[in-house]
Amino acid sequence: MPEGPELHLASLYVNKMCNGVVFTGPVIKSEVSKSPDVPFTCEAYRITATSRGKEVKLTLTPIKSDDSKHRVKAGQADQPMDVVFRFGMSGYFRFTTEDELPKHAHLRFYSKEKPCRVLSFVDARRFGSWHPGGTWQPGRGPCIMFEYESFRENVVSHLSDRAFDRPICEVLLNQKYFNGIGNYLRAEILFRLNIPPFVAARTVLESLESEDFCDNGKPVKNEISDTKTSGRAKQKRAKEEAGDLLRLCHTVPLEVVSLGGKGYDPEKADYSDFEAWLQCYYVDGMKSIRDHNGRTMWFKGDPGPMAPKDSKSPKAKKRAKKEDDHDYADKKKVAKSRSASTTKKKETVTKTAKKDKDVRPKEAGSKRRKTEVNTPQHEKRPAARRRKSSSAEPTAAGPQRRSGRVTRQSGK
Repeated sequence: MPEGPELHLASLYVNKMCNGVVFTGPVIKSEVSKSPDVPFTCEAYRITATSRGKEVKLTLTPIKSDDSKHRVKAGQADQPMDVVFRFGMSGYFRFTTEDELPKHAHLRFYSKEKPCRVLSFVDARRFGSWHPGGTWQPGRGPCIMFEYESFRENVVSHLSDRAFDRPICEVLLNQKYFNGIGNYLRAEILFRLNIPPFVAARTVLESLESEDFCDNGKPVKNEISDTKTSGRAKQKRAKEEAGDLLRLCHTVPLEVVSLGGKGYDPEKADYSDFEAWLQCYYVDGMKSIRDHNGRTMWFKGDPGPMAPKDSKSPKAKKRAKKEDDHDYADKKKVAKSRSASTTKKKETVTKTAKKDKDVRPKEAGSKRRKTEVNTPQHEKRPAARRRKSSSAEPTAAGPQRRSGRVTRQSGK
């Protein structure tokens, strides 16, 4: 997911590629996009970009002609328009010819030149969005990179907020206070400070001050002339600088910007420098666990007392596995192995089915034999019933004979 450094690099990319380029016509949106149309049409305009945290703003500025008699046609824009972008999971800008238009180019700006070139907002997963005539999102705090003093003041002055009751790793993703921090930045920052990710954010931040006295541009408090005490003060200052989480929220993203980001340029996409820079995020030997919001947190050592109880810490993953996902040949091998395993399963199923068929006739034959053996018993039962009935008949005739004897005696 693009974070603050990537969005800033995106703005630099737009300014570099669109420098001196004149755009024309309407802004075209793809048919599948659910984002709003951009109601901007102009015969000639320029595009510039700026970033703030996790947002990029494109400014479309109409070019006014020197001819005073020339009037703006009906439906043509004569005032600048800002379009604010949020990149979601996979958004980025690309500047190509019209023939090389990317597949998932959901918003397109066409140049006036021939052959025509296109600035596209590409978003394969379509989690990104744009807002014509918009401004920076009000709920987002100051930028961690380019509004450092305001960012620091905003955090320190709101430590009583309930948001800081949560674990520090989750608070770092709160864009109200840490506008620009994302998943890999929080892992790298906490790793460098050796801070467990699941400790209360307030306990980590409450010792920090609103002013950064370790900044080179500001004087350090009360320097003492004594060499011994000044040496101790320097050591203390170094510890404060090393342990200042807010300062690392500012400096670590700038390190990524100086690297060129995660290979932002879509034409090159070289991640080697960035992967070498990473110390914790998706690095071999590190642990990972899902936070309370379902986001994966990378860390080393103890996760902290506020770690989710239901979430288990999986074994350390290797980056090679992630790279294998992009290897089409390996996917074919996996697919073949899966198909082979499925065929084996089918063969075993058919064999067991045949065995069942072979066994069932045998069972049926045994049942028939049992029935044949048991039939004489069934035949004996009626005979027994007959005997009972025959024995019952004399008893029934007994009273008649007695009655006959009685009548004879009475006759006598």
